[in-house]
Amino acid sequence: MSGINAILEPGMLVRHPAAPDWGVGQVQSNIAGRITVNFREAGKIVIDGNHVILELVDTGTIQP
Repeated sequence: MSGINAILEPGMLVRHPAAPDWGVGQVQSNIAGRITVNFREAGKIVIDGNHVILELVDTGTIQP
C-alpha cells in the first residue's frame, strides 16, 4: 500500500473516487492495507487499499 492510503488513520475523512454517491466517509481502521470506512450514504465498507486510492477530504470544505 502506498500513497495517501498509507497515512490514513481513524477519524480522517475520505471519499471513494469511484463512488461519489457514498458521500464523505470516516476512516475507522487501517490494518494491513484493509481500510474500514463508515460512509454517510453507504455505511461501513472495507476497502482494499492496494486497489483503491481514497481521496482525503479537506475538512474546511465539508457541507452539512
